[in-house]
Amino acid sequence: MAVERSNLPISSSTPPEFSPEALECYQGFLEALQAEQIPFAIAGAFALHKHTGIWRTTKDLDIMLEARSVPKALARLDQEGFETRIEDPIWLAKAICGEYFVDLITAMGNAALVVDAGWIERAVPHEIFGVPCRVLSAEEFVASKVFITRRERFDGADLAHVIRACGDRLDWNRVLQLLGPHWELLYWSLIFFAYVYPAHVGLVPRHVWGELMHRFEEHIQHPKADEPFRGTLIDPLMFAIDAAEWGERDLYREYCERHPFLLQAIESAHRSRG
Repeated sequence: MAVERSNLPISSSTPPEFSPEALECYQGFLEALQAEQIPFAIAGAFALHKHTGIWRTTKDLDIMLEARSVPKALARLDQEGFETRIEDPIWLAKAICGEYFVDLITAMGNAALVVDAGWIERAVPHEIFGVPCRVLSAEEFVASKVFITRRERFDGADLAHVIRACGDRLDWNRVLQLLGPHWELLYWSLIFFAYVYPAHVGLVPRHVWGELMHRFEEHIQHPKADEPFRGTLIDPLMFAIDAAEWGERDLYREYCERHPFLLQAIESAHRSRG
């Protein structure tokens, strides 16, 4: 279904107005997790604002936490009156309060990256709606965004804005460590940044450009015939034909099958109780 562009969020430095119901929902959620001493980091629009000063209207709150923390979080949120459910057993649970909701994120949707304790420990102290908490660091924010490239959702602007704001002080070794074998997506994201902000390419250190250029040149000169097709990690729908009809490996399915299965177990428990 096509999305009307008039319905898409518009970036601005002007803070959005949050209704009393939204404030009550988000504050109640944050305080519930803190009362249970569940480690988490704020992501999404609030992390974008922390690192760039950019606001955009949002009806949800994104948090990242380890999968092992989800059962305790959902139990407490149930007690607080939230409606909770496992939205996607690979990476996403939801806590709903009226028309507002919170996404509890434990991995990227394609299972290529998993949130671990390091993501939470490196988060930056912040305050949201009067509640002291932590916001995802810029390095993890960048890593979490490079895979959001599907036809219906592209977060390249978020990446470009964070690099514009923080590129000269990012721990680029950490970013490369997080992305590991998916470094080409970082290189692609930086080329996108260079196109958007040609006067600011110097915000990315020369050694980072050099390292990625060298890797890419090596890849071009010495391609490996056994390297698998990776299109389904980008979009399993648009690249479905490659795996279903053209004989390519479906890395999205393979990653999901070997993903930590805690959320799947929680979903099965919910179904059995129903």
